[in-house]
Amino acid sequence: MATSTPETSLNNCLSISELRCDNWKSLEDNLGRLSTISADHADFTAANRQVTCAIETLSSLETYFASPGARAFAKLKGLIQSKELVGAHLQARRFRKKVASLAHRERYSEVLFVGNMSTSEEKARRRWLKRNTGIGDFAFDAVFVQTCEDALNAVSVNPMIQAAVIHDDFAFRSQDCHLDTLHSVLDELDVLFEATSESERGPLLGREIAKLRPEVDLHLVAGSNVEDIAARMGETFERAFYPEADCDELYPSIMRGVARRYNADWFNGVKGHAERPISNFHALTASRGKSIMNSNWIRDRAQFYGPTLFKAETSATSGGLDSLLEPRGPLKIAQEKAARAFGAKRTFFCTNGTSGANNIVLQALVKRGDVVIADRNNHTSVHRGLMRAGARVDYLDAYPLNDYSMYGAVPVEELKRKLLDHKHAGTLARVRLLILTNSTFDGIVCDPKRVMKECLAIAPHLAFLWDEAWFAFAYFNPTYRQRTAMGAAAELEAMFQDPDYAASYKAFSAEFGADAWADDERILNTRLLADPSKARLRVYATQSTHKKLTALRQGSMIHIRDQDFNEKAFGDAYKTHTTTSPNYQILATLDLSRSQMELEGYKRVQHQRERAMSLRQQVSGDPLLSKYFRVLGVGDLVPAQYRESNAESYFDDKSGWRNFEKSWRTDEFVLDPTHITLETSATGWSGDTLKKHLMDKCDVQINKTTRNTILAMTTIGTTRSDVANFIQVLRKIALDCEERARNFSKIERSIHDDKVRSLALQQPLPPFSSFHPAFRPNMETEDGDMGQANDLAMEDDNCEYLQPADAERAISGGRVVVSASLVVPYPPGSPILVPGQVIDIPSLKYLRALDVREIHGFEHELGLWIFREETLSKVLSARKSTPEHGGES
Repeated sequence: MATSTPETSLNNCLSISELRCDNWKSLEDNLGRLSTISADHADFTAANRQVTCAIETLSSLETYFASPGARAFAKLKGLIQSKELVGAHLQARRFRKKVASLAHRERYSEVLFVGNMSTSEEKARRRWLKRNTGIGDFAFDAVFVQTCEDALNAVSVNPMIQAAVIHDDFAFRSQDCHLDTLHSVLDELDVLFEATSESERGPLLGREIAKLRPEVDLHLVAGSNVEDIAARMGETFERAFYPEADCDELYPSIMRGVARRYNADWFNGVKGHAERPISNFHALTASRGKSIMNSNWIRDRAQFYGPTLFKAETSATSGGLDSLLEPRGPLKIAQEKAARAFGAKRTFFCTNGTSGANNIVLQALVKRGDVVIADRNNHTSVHRGLMRAGARVDYLDAYPLNDYSMYGAVPVEELKRKLLDHKHAGTLARVRLLILTNSTFDGIVCDPKRVMKECLAIAPHLAFLWDEAWFAFAYFNPTYRQRTAMGAAAELEAMFQDPDYAASYKAFSAEFGADAWADDERILNTRLLADPSKARLRVYATQSTHKKLTALRQGSMIHIRDQDFNEKAFGDAYKTHTTTSPNYQILATLDLSRSQMELEGYKRVQHQRERAMSLRQQVSGDPLLSKYFRVLGVGDLVPAQYRESNAESYFDDKSGWRNFEKSWRTDEFVLDPTHITLETSATGWSGDTLKKHLMDKCDVQINKTTRNTILAMTTIGTTRSDVANFIQVLRKIALDCEERARNFSKIERSIHDDKVRSLALQQPLPPFSSFHPAFRPNMETEDGDMGQANDLAMEDDNCEYLQPADAERAISGGRVVVSASLVVPYPPGSPILVPGQVIDIPSLKYLRALDVREIHGFEHELGLWIFREETLSKVLSARKSTPEHGGES
């Protein structure tokens, strides 16, 4: 991956951490060679060139790490320059081992000090930190930089930094920095820095570090205005100190900050309970494990889990534990810490997955008769929740990707068009909620800030539910964070309170003009600004912590930033959908997930993205692999009209990650590169067939499939070995394809080619047809009452089964066929049909073409569950005999 060659660019490498490790290894090896051969040896020139290259690369990096650090590295370079190669080799070996050991050292942190310090001052601080190594089982070392540029580079490239101490005597630009990873940030800051007084530069740098790494604890040492800064910057800095006064408290404050993030209060409570010698006269037979360990039949099987699992199993809510439904102790603290970590105002733990989380939010926000606008491609739990809530649902269609049988995301223009339809119909006030998936199963990510800002310009009362089942990790990387619901909501909240934004809105409103609000096309083609005096931020995100972070199955979280939060309504919904007997181990892993991500989330997400890009490059760059497995990039999955950046890929050797950073700032839709879709039609196997082969024959588990693709994902747990193994497996499959092709008979060749052609053909994806008039309370809009349809479908006399082929003939003969059930292929878990929807021929063709094993709501032997014609006639007659009950009063 990262090699030590003259062509390797520090700014354009895939992984700085791997580049650093690889260059230390190269430096050690080549110094060893140089120390044993003469200058006229054939290998001397090549080895010397490799040493020079490694020195150049590491000189730009070691400034930002505690060990060996800039001063020690300078001494090593001195040994090399003076030709003391044996000593240099031994020193390089020692440093290389230290670098490798620190990368894997448990509970090790580095503290960044920013400012002009003498050598003796640096030694004193490092000595103090090392003297206190071991306090609370934590180890510390120090990184020293003297400029704003170096400080931002340090927190960017060094994930081990857990705290920063900023003095107010530092320059902006570095004299010898060779990193250009933050060029756009630094260019914007340059003018601002010069216009800022020296006493305000520390707070300015603190704010910028907080944008990059909000989990890093910040401390300020200011020579003046320390009290004023503390009053204004309390949310940014943990503490503000005056030089040489109270500095003894600085170091305990640093350690306390790390300990606070490390401490998992609920996990500790469960662990403490398991260690106590408790006699159980409560429920849960498995508690303490005695029913298992005393068994003559299943004792041996319990060893698979180990005794600790059962010792921790309990239903107690006292003795150091807590109640999930009425948390007052460690669970309350754990959820408050999670809210802080994920950028929310409130966070709630869920033990029944994001399906349960979605149902909680829907019940809390939606009343019977409310209109909800939702992506038809949302997870099945959303549709079931809307039915239960009695909502009138107005569906949106995501853009189709017919070549790969998958949907993209819903354009902002379509969201605005739908809101305008309700405005013209007089039903806008009834539209309570917008529900979108971000990111989609296939990794297509919206721009939540733009979506919410433009929608609130039309409907300032609108609430938002973002299903982020696949995006729980995203808050812990600055590029990803801007595309999360909580990150976007925080930006909008600050924006709406900013006088500059109010002035911008006033100017926009004057230029746009009152007449423009009557011109739909102009509204649709204009980037709207929300009125900060009217817009209310009501934002909810549901996340499958168990999918992308370190939590047990079913562990999920709800994150909330809602200015009009209704505690009673939410509490009632939460209790409705939360068991009174939650699994404490699931809750404990949610607590641990938060702790892990606060301490090393930045590093883990970085590695997750790098592993994904490495896999993409290896498959795309190998002639054999790319012959049978085509990696789909952003250009394949996001149409050009939604890519202002015009980027076709997110990483290359020339521009590095610049396309990735730019695209995620500017484009309406982006692709999360950790979702790797491989187009597989050249193999002649369908996606489902290939998935089964990978699992059954190769011990490789992949995620979703379509007729001609498979989806692989990297997570924070994916290793380089996992990537190598997957590549090896794909290569074996490709070689098998080559072998089969060489031995095809003429007939076999023809059959194979036909199969490949059929898999490569476009398969049009059906848009949402419409709700039947029987389930449309207001014919001026397209929303339908799925709850009413679902209630009717529970009575067998109202419905009948019909096979898809018979349904197609009936439709061709003029019958209006209406679905009485949710029909959901799994994965991905998004419906083809919903109760009350008119079934059309494109939907039936798509249903027949599916190759997934599970299609919920469709009985292969019986067919589709549809409404009888007389049932629909009765509902229509009843509706005509009563006043329209769904319009505005």
